[in-house]
Amino acid sequence: MEPPKREYTLRLGSTAPDFEAETTAGPIKFHEWLGSSWGVLFSHPGDFTPVCTTELGEVARRAQDFAKRNVKVIGISANGLNDHYKWVKDINEYGTKTAGPTNVEFPIIADAERKISYMYDMLDYEDVTNRDSKGLPFTIRTVFVIDPKKIIRLTISYPAVIGRNFDEIIRVIDALQLGDKRRIATPVNWNKGDDVVVHASVSNEEAKTLFPNHTVHFPYLRTTPLDADA
Repeated sequence: MEPPKREYTLRLGSTAPDFEAETTAGPIKFHEWLGSSWGVLFSHPGDFTPVCTTELGEVARRAQDFAKRNVKVIGISANGLNDHYKWVKDINEYGTKTAGPTNVEFPIIADAERKISYMYDMLDYEDVTNRDSKGLPFTIRTVFVIDPKKIIRLTISYPAVIGRNFDEIIRVIDALQLGDKRRIATPVNWNKGDDVVVHASVSNEEAKTLFPNHTVHFPYLRTTPLDADA
């Protein structure tokens, strides 16, 4: 039986729904598991899918990049744990062969009944070809970035044939964390270490103190370098 469609959509600023789940790392309560960390929840239509196999290996290899940003990563796929365990072996084998040592240690949620995918509005209802053997819709390939207050700060949905860019996801996490720490925004193509934009809420007088080296381009556009430890 197909799950009902949601009557509302999670948006930026929504509280990430809490849930209990079985994962490849054991049972979890999501909010409790996140603790005071940031989180990245990213979904997969199903196990043994080619694009997702490459993605999970990349996330495993970049474990330290996430850890040093206080980010916990968790995947979700519309299969049971037995398939997950078998898939992880393939991911590690392919990743090690093609890109270097790969060891998937982050948890992958078992969501064969689509309960969590439904909760997070990740089901592909529209594409009738995107169904499993039971006729259930597969999950959309979505990324959620969640802050320590359990607030959704970023969502990105990808089509099935396009691999996610985890450089971009890490870049956005850097920007979000910096913006939470300092009263700034980030300009186009920003990367860590680049000049930033003084936030519109900062008055000209405040800017002189907070950002003594800032440049006024227009009354509404002020940029500034930041110290190395920002």
